[in-house]
Amino acid sequence: MPVGGALEFRYLGLADEPPTRGEYRATWDVQRAVHARVAAGEIGPQVLFVEHDPVYTAGRRTLPEERPFDGTPVVDVDRGGKITYHGPGQLVGYPIVTLTRTIGPLEYVRRLEQAVIDLLAGLGVSAGRVDGRTGVWLPASPGRPERKICAIGIRVAKMTTLHGFAFNVRGESTGPFGNIIPCGISDAGVTSLEHEVGAPPPSLLAIGRALEPLLNDHLSFASATPRN
Repeated sequence: MPVGGALEFRYLGLADEPPTRGEYRATWDVQRAVHARVAAGEIGPQVLFVEHDPVYTAGRRTLPEERPFDGTPVVDVDRGGKITYHGPGQLVGYPIVTLTRTIGPLEYVRRLEQAVIDLLAGLGVSAGRVDGRTGVWLPASPGRPERKICAIGIRVAKMTTLHGFAFNVRGESTGPFGNIIPCGISDAGVTSLEHEVGAPPPSLLAIGRALEPLLNDHLSFASATPRN
């Protein structure tokens, strides 16, 4: 029988003392192994949280001119979207959930965005969406363009999701974006929670814990709907 139940949250190194970062390819292997079990109904829906070692990853739509200007190596991955950066100070979340006939990929992405928007609102940061662009954004302000605080790129295989979101928490997470055209967008900026609040942010572990009830709420379809 398929396994049901609420989302299970797993912290890959973030709960350690001190926290350890995840090498991207090794974490990708973990993600795919978990995906196979969720898609087969052996375990319930999962969310993996991790802070990666510095790495650029390129989705299927990445153009050659959008890659690092200095020739830095890039990991090509099977998600949608273009190139992005993962590294210290950024909380990456990989929800691995089975979609339904009424909750498809676009609606799923909107629900991920809303969970982060709700989290930021609770921290005093007013964020939202930009038409035609995925992710969570801060609106333009005097002297500052629209800027992305959370990128989203997913893949769906066997009706079950892979990859997920990357939330810039500490200021250090944004610097390496200057070496690429992030997500193929050249007319906007990248920001972090620390830059927006002007003070040291909560730990990545604390941010993950705060996201748990929001993701449980917005992805409730995954635990409430029997999987066949």
